[in-house]
Amino acid sequence: QLKTSFPVARIKRIMQADEDIGKVAQVTPHVVSRALELFMIKLISASADQARGAGPGGSGGSKGPKRILTHHMKRAVKADETFDFLADIVDKIP
Repeated sequence: QLKTSFPVARIKRIMQADEDIGKVAQVTPHVVSRALELFMIKLISASADQARGAGPGGSGGSKGPKRILTHHMKRAVKADETFDFLADIVDKIP
């Protein structure tokens, strides 16, 4: 499994850029980083399923496109109500 993490210092800077946020606990950016990682795993996995021609959670065979294209991601977002908050963004993709 690929071990990735989002830059904690950058997350902290983004959080502190909001005037309504005061101090940020040291662990908070780490939790946000992990949440981003899990979100990306879910989105990319769903997009890969679309690229392989499988539905959500399906196993559409291991053969298929070797890359995830924007329309795969758009279909993944449309197919899973968890991603509804991205609908306006993907609607702009031709």
